[in-house]
Amino acid sequence: MEFAPWWDAALAGVMGLLVGSFLNVVIYRLPKMMERQWAAECMEYTRAAGLPVPEAADTSVFNLAQPRSRCQACGHQLRWYENIPVLSYLFLRGRCSSCSVHISMRYPLVELATAALFYFCVQRWGTTPTGLAWCLFSATLLVLALIDWDTTLLPDDLTLPLLWAGLLASALHWIDVPLFSAVVGAAAGYVSLWLVYWGFKLATGKEGMGYGDFKLFAALGAWFGWQALVPLILMASVVGAIIGIAMKFSSNLREGGYVPFGPFLVGAGLLAMAFGPQRILQTLLGALGL
Repeated sequence: MEFAPWWDAALAGVMGLLVGSFLNVVIYRLPKMMERQWAAECMEYTRAAGLPVPEAADTSVFNLAQPRSRCQACGHQLRWYENIPVLSYLFLRGRCSSCSVHISMRYPLVELATAALFYFCVQRWGTTPTGLAWCLFSATLLVLALIDWDTTLLPDDLTLPLLWAGLLASALHWIDVPLFSAVVGAAAGYVSLWLVYWGFKLATGKEGMGYGDFKLFAALGAWFGWQALVPLILMASVVGAIIGIAMKFSSNLREGGYVPFGPFLVGAGLLAMAFGPQRILQTLLGALGL
């Protein structure tokens, strides 16, 4: 019996590999699905206004299930044995079997990261609603971080369900956060960054962050309670500033000289899940000599 938690955690890790393979699909396709939707809406508005309508965009089926996974360079459709998490990447030596183009290392890393997160959650909380809730939380955060890093988008299709899931988990006592604290945390998380956004915009005339950051911080407030908001924003800001400065000196900043804030909120959220928000605050204060 004493080995049961380890066995459960190992099975969760294997499940994490499979889920991670699906997360790679979401990371790549969801932003493109959003772009297609925006293009279709623009065409509808243009047609309704009686203006010349541009040529129709690609209307082929494109969602999280279709078409089947294929090489982005040559269009080779992946066979089932070319789509096994991590193992297929190793077997193919990181190259397409058809055109030999290099396959991004990100794919197996996402799968391994998801496996590690699932292993951690089940090892800590067991195969309980609490453990499964934190698996959902960590997987969603991983997707949000990578989509935001690639596109500076934090899709409502992910941030809003994450927020409601936190409130639901609190109401059902799956997480150790009282419902009142979760509700106040969600509201305060959104409003706090909304105020920062408008203060920065009024002072500089520029937008320092997007509305997706407000919703993501609100979701973190729902999962950890309002007491965690200060440690979370401090950790995200400090790490974000350090990485931003490092990228500036190494000339790796993207056009416009900005760094998306979402990945740093995600990092703070995952650290809070692993160690607790108060330990984050104590570590930060200790590092600053306070």
